[in-house]
Amino acid sequence: MSRKSPLRRAAIPAIVAAVATTALLQIPPDPADAAPGPGALSGLDLGAANRRAPVTGLYDWSKAGYRGEAALPGSAEVNPGAACQVTPAELAGQYNVKPDDGADDTNGVQAAIDSIKSACSPSGSYTKLSTITFPAGRFDVTHEIHVDADYLILRGAGKDATKFVYRPDVNTAYDTLTPDGSDWDEDGMTSGAGKGGWLWPGRGLFRVQSRGVNAAYASDYASAPANRKDIFEGTVNVHWKAGVKLRGKPGDTAFAAKMGDKVVHLASSGALTSLAAGNLVNIRAANSLKFYEQQKATPTAFPLLNMHMRQQIFTITALDTAARTITLDKPLEYDVPVTSTSDGSAPIDGTTYDSKAAPLVDPVLGVGFENLGFTQDMPGLNPADANNNYGNMAPAAEMHGIVFKWAANSWVRGIRAEMTGSHPIVTEEAKNLQIVDNELSGSWNKGKGGNGYFRGSRVWDSLYAGNTSTLLRHFTFQWSAAGNVVIGNSFDSDLNLHGGWERNNLFELNTVKVPYAHRSGNCRANCGEEGGGGPDDSNWFPIWWGAGKKAVKWSGGSGYRNVFFNNAMTKQLATGGPYNDFYADRHRVYNFGWDGSAYKHLDVGGTPIEDWAKNEQRDYTGGHGVDATKTDAASSLFLKSVDGTPPSSSTGQSSTPTSTTTTTSIPTSTTTPNPGACLTAAFARKSVWDSGYGGGFTVTNTCSAAVSSWAVEFDLPAGTTISSSWSSVLTRTGQHYRFGNAAHNGNVKAGGTTTFGFNAAGQGLPVTCTIAGTKCGGTE
Repeated sequence: MSRKSPLRRAAIPAIVAAVATTALLQIPPDPADAAPGPGALSGLDLGAANRRAPVTGLYDWSKAGYRGEAALPGSAEVNPGAACQVTPAELAGQYNVKPDDGADDTNGVQAAIDSIKSACSPSGSYTKLSTITFPAGRFDVTHEIHVDADYLILRGAGKDATKFVYRPDVNTAYDTLTPDGSDWDEDGMTSGAGKGGWLWPGRGLFRVQSRGVNAAYASDYASAPANRKDIFEGTVNVHWKAGVKLRGKPGDTAFAAKMGDKVVHLASSGALTSLAAGNLVNIRAANSLKFYEQQKATPTAFPLLNMHMRQQIFTITALDTAARTITLDKPLEYDVPVTSTSDGSAPIDGTTYDSKAAPLVDPVLGVGFENLGFTQDMPGLNPADANNNYGNMAPAAEMHGIVFKWAANSWVRGIRAEMTGSHPIVTEEAKNLQIVDNELSGSWNKGKGGNGYFRGSRVWDSLYAGNTSTLLRHFTFQWSAAGNVVIGNSFDSDLNLHGGWERNNLFELNTVKVPYAHRSGNCRANCGEEGGGGPDDSNWFPIWWGAGKKAVKWSGGSGYRNVFFNNAMTKQLATGGPYNDFYADRHRVYNFGWDGSAYKHLDVGGTPIEDWAKNEQRDYTGGHGVDATKTDAASSLFLKSVDGTPPSSSTGQSSTPTSTTTTTSIPTSTTTPNPGACLTAAFARKSVWDSGYGGGFTVTNTCSAAVSSWAVEFDLPAGTTISSSWSSVLTRTGQHYRFGNAAHNGNVKAGGTTTFGFNAAGQGLPVTCTIAGTKCGGTE
């Protein structure tokens, strides 16, 4: 099913290149004003032994990533058989894939993958992986490469050494655009019984997806022209062919299963062929009017759709053929009505729609991309024209980089993507991916229809860590994405909860520095949103949240318990202006779409917001959709340690904070000629609640040489104590507190800054402050 309402078909040339030349929530100013924030965290220990036990009251993220919590493969997991290791010499000799020769390498690379698929994948495993190793140099690609061989690594000589250059040919570029020419038209791109929407999210350079064609489409596939055949590929997995209808559970016959259940009740008829223990299955709950009402999406001018917004891939642990039930490996996170009307709702658009258990008949497993780069070559276009241009420069060439669809237990690490046609990495029904230590920059198309994202759609239990993303439209979770962890990344775009009932995702330790230029209205051609419509006149802030009445036009509202913790998020409100903190209390758990016990749509004075745009700076804590009653003294909710130091305590409770911000500068003397004399400190009280406040210091080195350590000391009045702190080493004697640097922030370069913070019990502010032994002034 396509994600957009049907549009008229418009045949066009194969390549189209259209180029036209208040206060925040908690806002101490940041003097930096132009470049993105510091790079992503590298070297994080993501191993099972370094993962925290689930924090009380929060989701269990401990099994996110490759194979649940397994380390990414090394040399010990590689198949020792020579036939399953394609070397650079074999690529050149057997498959005619040679760097820098100007020849089209697509068919040769595909032949090497197909050889592995035939000879090695059937006997391969996660500890018996095949490899195709590419040497340094340029490889030219003209059409999509299908990476559908299980247990295969595509490995280059380095992200700056091995480079795939993609120039889509006439049978790859989209030949059907929407009537206004702004976007590819997946509804108008038809062949036989198929349509382009079956390709969603669209073509790419590498596609990790089955090419299996359901028998019902064999004739259509055979007769389809070259630029339509891929519509039918993968149809062995689609829910309308592989899915089994459901029946009511005992005692609650309106539902096949409820939230928290593991057993799903199948209809009395329908093949059980692929529903075996150990196999993957997607449990798809039909939309209903009551579900739309829960999202505060009605009444709406946009059409409500019969589809499966609530869904997730599980592993089957048991099949009872007599009782016709399957048991899942983890509890359901949503209710599963038997149909779109069985929960008491009226039919949507006059039609009753079925929920289904849809097995992944042919998932692709164990595929890795490592140490290579890629770009999309667009002659006649200038990459600089795409910078902060949130339009589509070449709608017919909206090709992605790496596409994961009906895939699991796969990874991308150490790659560099530059100027892709749309999304550099995108998912659509994928589970337990690990996307780590990559650099993603730029896209030719970031406009109407939803292009140019670092996108996780229908992705579950996956881990995004240590990536750097620049000059893209959003980092996005949408379409029921759940259980994912986004940690230690660097973004110059927003963390975007795009809608579709995404839930239980964790964002922490990310640097998100959003310039004023990053906004929908900064667009020069084919501008607008996913689902249609023009650009709005608001700014994009570090967080974007899918309000029901707005997001319903492309999928539906954002779901519950999406957590933001210990992120460095800032937004610039004017060209050349300062960057201001956004949700700056680094050790407060901001739980979006949650009231502490159940889903809660964001509201203002009890009225649900209709759009996040222009509502970004409101305070939704205190019962208005963002539960902020928990704090945690550690650096991470996911990891035990991020810098070699274990956390000091687990999550605690506090009263709900207000959005009050007080900033106080505490100058230090600079008369003594020693390194400490170059240090200054500025204190900011960043949030206040009934029983305390959160505060922090910015330490600045004003000298011409770096310093290797620092310490800030102060007293607190009787009745006020420090309850937790971060990015420092704290010692206390009575009411005297000393904050020395942590291992990761002791070195402060000339003109540089670093920060630390704390939560206080009580309202007393620091007094008698010193830094490096130099007396500070008072506080207000």
